[in-house]
Amino acid sequence: MKMKKTAALLLAGVMAFSVAACGSSSTASTATASKAASTSTASAAASGAASSKAASEATSSAAASGASSSGKAAVSEATSSGASSGAITSIADLKGKTVGVQTGTTGDIYISDDSDTAVGNVERFNTAFEAVQALSQGKLDAVIIDDQPAQTFVKQVSGLKILDAPYADEQYAIAVKKGNSDLLGKINSALATLKSDGTFDKITKYYIDKEGETYSTPDGTTYPNGKLVMATNAEFPPYESYDDNNKIVGIDADFAKAICDKLGYELEISDMQFDSIITSVTAGKADFAMAGMTVTDERKQSVDFTDSYVTARQVVIVKG
Repeated sequence: MKMKKTAALLLAGVMAFSVAACGSSSTASTATASKAASTSTASAAASGAASSKAASEATSSAAASGASSSGKAAVSEATSSGASSGAITSIADLKGKTVGVQTGTTGDIYISDDSDTAVGNVERFNTAFEAVQALSQGKLDAVIIDDQPAQTFVKQVSGLKILDAPYADEQYAIAVKKGNSDLLGKINSALATLKSDGTFDKITKYYIDKEGETYSTPDGTTYPNGKLVMATNAEFPPYESYDDNNKIVGIDADFAKAICDKLGYELEISDMQFDSIITSVTAGKADFAMAGMTVTDERKQSVDFTDSYVTARQVVIVKG
């Protein structure tokens, strides 16, 4: 069952669970009240996250974790669970720890293949919200997630912080069906124009720095070329999430709208589990994917990627 709630409501739930966890006698450290300022590590690049994700991801995730894309609350491939003792102040401190990730994301892929870090257990969740919730309850030692969503969570949930050193750097791009060179070329052309004329910068400033206004379709725009369907996972603020009117908004949503406006296409956004996104594109159910989608060699086997529009990074959230 898809979570059709706003990022604010979801995060409010995290805080409620965090309070309950703090009142228990578990060994998890007591959360202290703090409110980290949300900053942008990626302006025109809007760093973030993770966030990461789908067909090759579904294949990769199945190989790396065996996790399913069903609507269960959380899927764990760990042999045991629960936070361990010992403060985490660096990536090296993750050794032997229990780490949470969203199924199918690059955080999932990277940590599953990372023999150097040698975490103790990897627990997989259908949404980043569920992973952060488990961390706030003391069930995890850390969560690996894209930077911008991490900043959103840390800003609104007391007792969490982001390690200074990033876990990995990455590039976000738009995925299209392999061999669809016509659509790939059109999107690349519109992407370049919208970045050079400042449209993309305005979108990121609105969602990250809370400056200016959201994107609006220029007067006189028509859609003679029909409709394009965008596959996404609307659990990834500030890139895509539901607002109070149950509308999907965010950097990717607005940028996709601007691209479609420029190309003369109407935009339809289809929300789904993250590890189903690339499969949706390869099966022709969606024309393209935007979901903080990291370019990886594995994913290139299933889809073609446009030029990058964001330089992002994976980070580690811990209690502290």
